[in-house]
Amino acid sequence: MIMIHRIERHRTHGDSYSASHFLRERLGEMFSIDINDTVYTVQEDMNLLEFLRAEAQITSLKNGCGEGTCGACMLLVDGKARRACLLTVAKVAGKKLLTLEGLSEREREAYVWAFAQAGAVQCGFCIPGMVISAKALLDKEPNPTPQAIKQSIRGNLCRCTGYVKIEQGIMLAAQVLRGELQAITQAEAGIGVSIHRVDVREKVLGTGQYVDDMQVEQMLHAAVLRAKYPRAIVKTIDLSAARAYPGVEVVLTAEDIPGDHDHGHIFHDWPTLVSVGQETRYIGDAIVLVAAQTKKQAREALALIKVDYEELEPLLSPTQALAEQAYSIHPKGNLLSTTKIKRGNPQEALAKSAHVVTQHYSTPPTEHAFMEPESALAIPQADGGITIYVADQGVYDDQHGIMAMLGLPAEKVRVISKLVGGGFGGKEDLTVQHHAALLAMKTQKPVKLTLSRQESILVHPKRHAMELDITTGCDAKGNLTAMVAYIVADTGAYASLGTAVLQRACTHASGPYQIANVDITGQCVYTNNPPAGAFRGFGVTQSAFAGETNLDLLAEKVGLSPWEIRYRNALEPGMINATGQITDEGTAIKETLLAVREVYESHPHAAGIACCLKNTGIGVGLPDTGRVRLKVLNGKVVVLTSAACIGQGFATVATQIVHEVTGLPLHRIEVGAPDTALTPDSGTTTASRQTMFTGEATRQAALKLQEALSKATLEGLEESEFSGEYLGKTDPMDSDKLNPISHVAYSYATQVVLLNAEGKIEKVVAAHDVGRAINPKAIEGQIEGGVTMGLGYALREDFPLEKGVPTAKFGTLGLFRATEVPKIECIIIEKNSSPIAYGAKGVGEIASIPTAPAVTSAYYKYDGKLRCSLPLRETPYKK
Repeated sequence: MIMIHRIERHRTHGDSYSASHFLRERLGEMFSIDINDTVYTVQEDMNLLEFLRAEAQITSLKNGCGEGTCGACMLLVDGKARRACLLTVAKVAGKKLLTLEGLSEREREAYVWAFAQAGAVQCGFCIPGMVISAKALLDKEPNPTPQAIKQSIRGNLCRCTGYVKIEQGIMLAAQVLRGELQAITQAEAGIGVSIHRVDVREKVLGTGQYVDDMQVEQMLHAAVLRAKYPRAIVKTIDLSAARAYPGVEVVLTAEDIPGDHDHGHIFHDWPTLVSVGQETRYIGDAIVLVAAQTKKQAREALALIKVDYEELEPLLSPTQALAEQAYSIHPKGNLLSTTKIKRGNPQEALAKSAHVVTQHYSTPPTEHAFMEPESALAIPQADGGITIYVADQGVYDDQHGIMAMLGLPAEKVRVISKLVGGGFGGKEDLTVQHHAALLAMKTQKPVKLTLSRQESILVHPKRHAMELDITTGCDAKGNLTAMVAYIVADTGAYASLGTAVLQRACTHASGPYQIANVDITGQCVYTNNPPAGAFRGFGVTQSAFAGETNLDLLAEKVGLSPWEIRYRNALEPGMINATGQITDEGTAIKETLLAVREVYESHPHAAGIACCLKNTGIGVGLPDTGRVRLKVLNGKVVVLTSAACIGQGFATVATQIVHEVTGLPLHRIEVGAPDTALTPDSGTTTASRQTMFTGEATRQAALKLQEALSKATLEGLEESEFSGEYLGKTDPMDSDKLNPISHVAYSYATQVVLLNAEGKIEKVVAAHDVGRAINPKAIEGQIEGGVTMGLGYALREDFPLEKGVPTAKFGTLGLFRATEVPKIECIIIEKNSSPIAYGAKGVGEIASIPTAPAVTSAYYKYDGKLRCSLPLRETPYKK
């Protein structure tokens, strides 16, 4: 622990220490820094962000990267926005520092209201840094231009929002602070109203807790020794020096695991720790765990561990892995799964087609780049159980994996979610939760494990790289006749959710069109690359890129516009999609096409277009249930559900639904944190399912509460509980039904990308069929964030590997910044009359799917060059 003395100082104008005073302190290795008008005297130099968070316990600043890329740790140093992770205590000695905690009450209220009003907050992890950058601007330019606002947050990354509403929030805050606008919250709150997010205050002011913000007594810090090679046999492990190192409390290997050694969503093929005699399968494999009294001690102890490896040649592509002579990465072989979809007679239909297009497409692996690196805090309990605080997409998924590893029953393993700083599918697997739990049980002390950004990039599953061969045919009038596709997905070292991702890529490959004849085959293949799993779009981003680009080529052959060929073949209610499912009355792909027709056809320069569909819910015959329990406590209704909010705003949706049904004011409704001891299992936040599934469960529970309120007051119902459940019934992939129900609902979208004369994107128009918009502003935020993510996927984002080892840093991933995002216009289509969740369907995933093919379409029109691999080459966008 660093020795710190705090001196409260109420400064007057011009009050400062003399230069000679600071010189004396420096010579004596003493540093005084003024943080929010409190002076801290520190005896040892250290990284400023580490000091502020760990020692001064100022946690509004977040550690998103530690390399000066993300801006989540922004603070003001003598009025200038600076990144704390790049500074040291010594460098800021004698300077005046300001964090969110030091804002005036007027400023705090202005930013809270403005960001709420604009809908600027999603996961919230980047927001404190954004506010600080905004303050630095507004202190100098009280009436900034939109471009000045963009420029002011250029040093801040956001992965959720697409920046649009953050910029609007800053503009509103400026108006409030100039006295030109009064902060008034609208009174309406029902379905279809853009109420303020219920978590906006704690996220804007940085008071909400993410796991790494937590500190408890006797807490140890963990570190993990990873594999040196993607493929090697672990011959011996020498732990003696690490165990003897000062501050180290325990060093663990696979031999210390009391229960199951392997975990995984679908197949238990991922080892918690690779043991002596086993092979590593990728560079992120865990070998040894260390818990020590400080982070520094834990990291230094890792360097003392000696592992003897026998390096082996890895398999780095599906082609290599499927070769006849290839070794088996897993006992059952290298082919994880095969998906087949066949309807009609595609070969005959292609032979009779007037036009046929065949192309090969390639898509890269992609890093989720959620703003909050993975973190877990495990605390042993007196009854022999354990409580784990997490920040991921499903507390019950965590519980099941940790129970099996520790050999404990469910009642002994409690998992509680804190705020989640983004996920996008990348926080569905066990990465830190199980390791922290194992260390805590062995030491019987709390243990926190937080990954560095580089470790996060190394470890968690990515978007699947895919190779796609697509053949599409049509008749002379442009009516689609057949599609034949062969898709190969690189699932990396472990299965994760690879089988399901491949299924969605195949079932959605033919797009939102009526095609009577399809033959789609997909293979998911193990390699020694980093694992691939869930990622926003869940395989459909890849197959839509290929299928939509083929459609443009067909349109060219027929002599139709890309818009016309899509409209001519688009699904309507009562038609049959590629899996044989009959489309419902809420099908609105044609409505999205009509919404963008004028802007597409009237643009003077190159315009690109793409359509897609995306399932809501897990479907394909698998169990899929939303569950909610409403409990009346202290005169309020508390919504209890395990549904994780990873930025999409489900807590706000649930609040609106309860209000809509019962008429209770918003201040009488709260939403509890996901907690396996208190909240019912509502499934993973995945497949754009929570608004529909858990939203409908909330509605059902609220209807029961409403009935009770007709006979009693809320106070009279104290301690009463009301449960709701929604089961999405679907048919399995191999169903023998003529028209199986693969998914309970589909969303549809059309996006148009407009280029200027120089070939830069000037605007994206995104028309989305969302069924029913429960909170329109929140939906716009999802679309804007999805479009921005899609632009990155199309134009810049890549995840290069050198012999199976990632070479990217956070700053080289190609993420879009505020100054690079074009105008985004959202068009919300509401058609669904279903009473389920008031007709709401998913929007989180579909928002990012059609962007890349629409960009590809625009550049093909711009210069006539066909680009069949991502990120696109020969565009003005470069890393």
